[in-house]
Amino acid sequence: MTVITTADGPRAATATTTAPAPARPLDLDELNRLRTVPARHPWRWAAGLAALVVLAQFAHGLATNPGWDWATFRVFFSADTILRAVGRTLELTFYGTILGFVLGAGVAAMRLSSSAILQSIAWAYVWAFRSIPLIVQLVFWFNLSYLYKRFGFGIPFGPTFADFETVGVLGALGAAVLGLGLHQAAFAAEIIRGGIIAVDTGQREAAAALGVPRWRQAWRIVLPQAMRGILPSAANEVISLFKGTSVVYVMAIGELFYQVQVIYGRTGRVVPLLMVATVWYVLLTTVLSIGQYYVERYFARGAQRTPPPTPLQRARALVRGLRSSRTAAEKAVGGRS
Repeated sequence: MTVITTADGPRAATATTTAPAPARPLDLDELNRLRTVPARHPWRWAAGLAALVVLAQFAHGLATNPGWDWATFRVFFSADTILRAVGRTLELTFYGTILGFVLGAGVAAMRLSSSAILQSIAWAYVWAFRSIPLIVQLVFWFNLSYLYKRFGFGIPFGPTFADFETVGVLGALGAAVLGLGLHQAAFAAEIIRGGIIAVDTGQREAAAALGVPRWRQAWRIVLPQAMRGILPSAANEVISLFKGTSVVYVMAIGELFYQVQVIYGRTGRVVPLLMVATVWYVLLTTVLSIGQYYVERYFARGAQRTPPPTPLQRARALVRGLRSSRTAAEKAVGGRS
């Protein structure tokens, strides 16, 4: 019985409750008799089939359209001038990457420092080099001797003790590496800074409470965790720099795109020569992407106890599975006979 208080006084009310019906026991035989119907996705299959048809048409056009001129492509793809140009492209990418990420790490450290002056300088550097187009930066460094005739060492705003002419200090290759590296450093600094600030501050606080030195905190605790966030964006920047080296054609450096331009300017075979450069860029970008995959897998060990198998490991497992199935089938046939 429940007592309800109203304006007229307390009243008594009787509430009745019904017990829930007991659950019916699970009948396994009934479940086994149920027919399993796979989910059907007709529109998904139709979209996939349409995509395969478009890809097949594109591949057929590549193979049969005479405008691609694959005979000329085969002649120049492995020519000595092209191979030397590929080497120069890789050289520019390597030096630009090393210089860019070393400077970028310093700029990122300045942006993360507690000094307002260092933070302001680092922010201004990133702002300037991300705002100015790369081709303008390259032309500036290439014409440095026109803007500054001499460089000197001495007291700031005072007498100079020694100076030298800037003509011949920076050649075309040096100006290209310097321009690419300084441009890359602005983007690398933000990538590194983003990876570091993504690490939970509690990690450093716990390490400091345990008495771990600051350099060891950065090297053994913060950096391995930050690398998981840094690597994908850093790899994108390296690949972008690899393709961006084509901008140095304005300095007449014999990298891949410049050399292709020289050849098709002489022969008039524009399309096959552009395909030569395209295929080389695709091949080398694929190699860089494979390297990125294995480096990311290495630094993912702290987050995944058992990393997923690599494509090579999956292929080996598939081959072993096919061999096991074939052996089992042969044994079954032999047993029946």
